Amino acid sequence: MSILMIAIYAVFGIAALLILWRVIVGPSILDRAVASDVLLTLVLCVLGADMAINHHTRSLPAMLIIAAVGVFGSIAIARFVARKDNTDQ
Repeated sequence: MSILMIAIYAVFGIAALLILWRVIVGPSILDRAVASDVLLTLVLCVLGADMAINHHTRSLPAMLIIAAVGVFGSIAIARFVARKDNTDQ
């Protein structure tokens, strides 16, 4: 394993820990939602880096599913927050 791959995985690992910290501690639901979107994006980046490093495309179906879950999850949270804001007034 090359030094570059170790550095890449270390950076991804540190980023994942910081994102998980924001998901757990986030003061509002929107902070947690944004952090979970960033975590899904980080997972997509890790899978994409793995595909580029190892020269394969086996991870593409998983990447498509993760991207769809992220989009639909963001839409659901936005609708939930919009309804909550309307009922507070």
